[in-house]
Amino acid sequence: MKHTEDEIQEIITFYEQSLPEIERKAMLRIGGRSYGGIVRSEVGKLVEEIAKRVVKIAWRRLGGNPNRLEFRAKKIKIPINKDYINRISNPTIKEYLQRNINKCYYGQKSDVHLFIDGRFVMAIECKAYTENAMMKRILVDFTLLKRAYPNLKCVLFQLESQLGGDYSTKLCNNPLGSFPTHTLLSLFDIDLQIITLLEGERKVDRPIHKPEFFKPLKRESLESAISVMENLLKEFVQTRSFF
Repeated sequence: MKHTEDEIQEIITFYEQSLPEIERKAMLRIGGRSYGGIVRSEVGKLVEEIAKRVVKIAWRRLGGNPNRLEFRAKKIKIPINKDYINRISNPTIKEYLQRNINKCYYGQKSDVHLFIDGRFVMAIECKAYTENAMMKRILVDFTLLKRAYPNLKCVLFQLESQLGGDYSTKLCNNPLGSFPTHTLLSLFDIDLQIITLLEGERKVDRPIHKPEFFKPLKRESLESAISVMENLLKEFVQTRSFF
């Protein structure tokens, strides 16, 4: 079943209605939290919800059964690198870790974990915006996840870009990117798909949740994001995995 224009408009309406509500909640300082903390939390939820909706529309457009999709929030256990244990010169520490090998793991997660037929296939990092210092952390996080799931697809899903280059003008329509970002990507074994939804480089003094700095979420941007997601998901439509 193909996606409908109504589904696209629902995302746009959700976005347009959410931003004023984010500002309202932040101004109330609910629960004694800081203004900035509330904004970051609420915008994060907004981006995650849009990302999930884009995934669902792309999957339906491909003809996939929605019952095969599942979003899980649980952390992934990243096992210790056994080569590290072998390199330890202190025999007491080495023996201690070998004896407790099943406890040697690190819990790692991204904002959205997509499972198909119970198989973890895609991790999506959702951001209001990304700049290159944040990109380093994102690449490290994805590297950890790929230690446990080497074939995992990795996506950065952001409203705005502060990465430089043409990420904020071509959005997800095959941007050339920026030199600093490409340099970082060259240092990690991560095939990262970057999806940007809003036009114009992010400006620190022009937060989009404030009415005077509002940026429209356009249908064309969502269509492009859905198309990118289709391309990432198409290999899973005809194959079923049982775990």
